[in-house]
Amino acid sequence: MPTFAAPRTAVWPGKPYPLGANWDGFGVNFALFSAHAEKVELCLFDKTGQREIERIVLPEHTDEVWHGYLPDARPGLLYGYRVHGPYDPAAGHRFNPNKLLLDPYAKALFGPFKWSDAHYGYRVGSTREDLSFDRRDNARGMPKCRVVDRAFTWGNDRHPLVPWSDTVIYETHVRGFTMRHPEVPAPLRGTFAGMSTHAVIDYLKALGITSVELLPVQSFVDERHLAAHGLRNYWGYNTIGFFAPEPRYMTTGVLSEFKTMVARLHEAGIEVILDVVYNHTGEGNHLGPTLSFKGIDNLSYYRLLPDNPRFYINDTGTGNTLNLSHPRVLQMVMDSLRYWVTEMHVDGFRFDLATVLARESYGFDPGSGFLDAVRQDPALADVKLIAEPWDVGPGGYQVGNFPPGWAEWNDRYRDTVRRYWRGDEGMLPELAGRIAGSSDLFEKRGRRAWSSVNFVTAHDGFTLNDVVSYNDKHNQANGEDNRDGHSANHSWNHGVEGETSDPAVKALRARQRRNQLATLFLSQGTPMMLAGDEIGHSQKGNNNAYCQDNEVSWLDWTKRQGDGHDLLAFVKRLIALRKAHPVLRRPVFLHGRQTSANGLKDIVWFTPQGVEKAAEHWRNTHARCIALLLNGHAGSYTGADGAPQDDGVLLIVLNAHTDTVNVTLPDVAPDARGWRCVLDTRVPDGAGDERMQLAGRSIPVDGRTALVFVLVESPER
Repeated sequence: MPTFAAPRTAVWPGKPYPLGANWDGFGVNFALFSAHAEKVELCLFDKTGQREIERIVLPEHTDEVWHGYLPDARPGLLYGYRVHGPYDPAAGHRFNPNKLLLDPYAKALFGPFKWSDAHYGYRVGSTREDLSFDRRDNARGMPKCRVVDRAFTWGNDRHPLVPWSDTVIYETHVRGFTMRHPEVPAPLRGTFAGMSTHAVIDYLKALGITSVELLPVQSFVDERHLAAHGLRNYWGYNTIGFFAPEPRYMTTGVLSEFKTMVARLHEAGIEVILDVVYNHTGEGNHLGPTLSFKGIDNLSYYRLLPDNPRFYINDTGTGNTLNLSHPRVLQMVMDSLRYWVTEMHVDGFRFDLATVLARESYGFDPGSGFLDAVRQDPALADVKLIAEPWDVGPGGYQVGNFPPGWAEWNDRYRDTVRRYWRGDEGMLPELAGRIAGSSDLFEKRGRRAWSSVNFVTAHDGFTLNDVVSYNDKHNQANGEDNRDGHSANHSWNHGVEGETSDPAVKALRARQRRNQLATLFLSQGTPMMLAGDEIGHSQKGNNNAYCQDNEVSWLDWTKRQGDGHDLLAFVKRLIALRKAHPVLRRPVFLHGRQTSANGLKDIVWFTPQGVEKAAEHWRNTHARCIALLLNGHAGSYTGADGAPQDDGVLLIVLNAHTDTVNVTLPDVAPDARGWRCVLDTRVPDGAGDERMQLAGRSIPVDGRTALVFVLVESPER
């Protein structure tokens, strides 16, 4: 270990706030929270990040914050910390000054992370495991924190502020979306700069989505077992820095690259939502590495077993759980959220394993410190907040139990739609509730129908193409003998497992993709589509591609030709249909209580015979065909500008039977001219038959088909 003389750099006392390394135009203030440290050393590195040139003991300790000010420091300076204190894992302390640590508030990282035994605070392989003490220096394999100049000319940039009821979310991955895109210059592929190109933004805008939800872009590390097998953590759910963008997604290494991406998406009217991981870090369990929080103040940052603080509470399934009950840890998360909104101009967050964040020592609490802090924060008042409302801890499944202002991923919607179109019996009552916005889950405390984020696919699980192509998961490439990933996928291969040249199977699979997409965009609530589903992307049956940073996950844009071209046109038609008809995206829940002037209710469910469904009809477990009428003239609701909105009458027909079913088009308006089909999933691009169909007439609806009709009303209306 090198020795250092007295500091050559001038050091002033500085201030305990704000935390992190902050350039004020004259010098840099460094501030680090640690309640149990005995000494903190600021380590400065040369411009390569490989040579430690100086260590400076932070001179002041105020309110558990260690701080100092370097008047001669400038943006670009590379640094890290070494924190001294007791190494006593049995008491929850894991200080080891031999380990260079990342600043939890670092705004940028420089250099790669390289795995070695030196990253562990204990001697790997020792008989006493983590109770031993390792004296090796890990600095050469650690990224370095970099002081940044946050200046950026935003110009007229504004948050699009898309109303929730108008929102269409597109879940995608910065790297996977751009790596094989032929119109993205090769040097920019896989980066924020690649997402900023006109080709990408024009595609998203033409598709019709309003909001991109990016898989984690906060800095993360690859797990060691993945690196040993030549794999990487592709999804990024292994965060090590909550303020710094992931370096592998940057061409320049400067923050302006991310900000430029946001500004250009905003210019196109598209929101940027970040998938964020505040429930755990990349430091793993008691046998994990010491990279930051563990060596700064393990007892404060993590939830530890009360009767044996050597071990971590593992409500996340990843080895550790951040302790948001600690005020400084909660402050860090809130500071991070505000930073991404105010400094980086993002428009919302999807919170991974959000139940963890709302869990106090006694369990999940919708009035937890975190949820209360978010709710009252003015900087977060207009951003979108989306919970993944489950974790692996006790009482971890909390769908529908988050407080007002939050939307939630609705996995019950996903499973119901998949099972219905697979042909499972007895699904109609459940399907009806999910299509109508899942009021049984979300209609409480004034919450709106948009609270349900509806999806049939997401990054975690099969792609839509694979939902209709595989009965079983095929995750062998992950190196875990196909044990990882969910086994209950509610999928159906339609007679052949995987790829096939059988034209009949291919045609049926294509229609089933259209059926599930149609259901998604015709449902009340907020639709979320997985990137690539609109062109038929496949992961070859891998339903847990978290470590597949390769062609398995990267979108193949050649699929925009042929069948993919038709599917893309179908999705565009669907989204346009949803935008054209406010009745498909009402903020309020529909219960058939509001009526229009002619007495027609706002929502009516019909049997194939054109009879309004009664209780005995819902008890028929063999029924798999239904018609849903949405009356846009009933009830009062407003658009984004606050003005009252009116719409026509739509009829949605869903037939999951194998065979043709004769469906009677209901006669609901004596002065109407009839029904016109505007969407038909039998047709590759979804174009409906524009010929008028008379009310009261029975029409044949092919098996496994979805249709949408618009009531053609009299000219006087």
